[in-house]
Amino acid sequence: MITIGTLSKRTGVNIETIRYYERIKLIPVPSRTESGRRLYGAEDIRRLTFIRHARDLGFDIAAIKTMLALQEVPDASCQQVTQIATDQLEAVESRIRRLLGLRTELTRMIKECDNGKVATCRIIEVLADPPGHSDGP
Repeated sequence: MITIGTLSKRTGVNIETIRYYERIKLIPVPSRTESGRRLYGAEDIRRLTFIRHARDLGFDIAAIKTMLALQEVPDASCQQVTQIATDQLEAVESRIRRLLGLRTELTRMIKECDNGKVATCRIIEVLADPPGHSDGP
C-alpha cells in the first residue's frame, strides 16, 4: 500500500486532482490508516494511470466514467468504447480544423500589417471588424 504522495509521483497526477477524482467518484475512496492517511494499492495506480492517459487524450470525465464502468464487464462488446474514442477523434479533428483556420487568419493579418502606426494598424482593424465583414485594403 502507498500514500497519496507516492501515488501522485507514480502516476503524474497532482494530489489535489486525486482528491477531486475521489470526490466525484472517478476513483474509489481509499482505505485509511488509523491516523487518517489514505492508502492506495496496485489497482488504484492502474485506474489513475488510465484516467490520466485518457485526460491527456482529451476525454471528458463522463466518457472516462463510462469506459471505467465498461471495464467492469470484461466479456461485453467494446463497441461503446470504440464509439467514445471515435467521437473523441472527431472532436480533435474539428479542433484541428478550427486551429488551422485561426492560423490562416492570423497569418493573413500579420502579412497585411505594414508595421506603421497603431492608428492605421491592419491587425487592429481586422480584430475590430464584426465576423464576416471585411474591407480589404
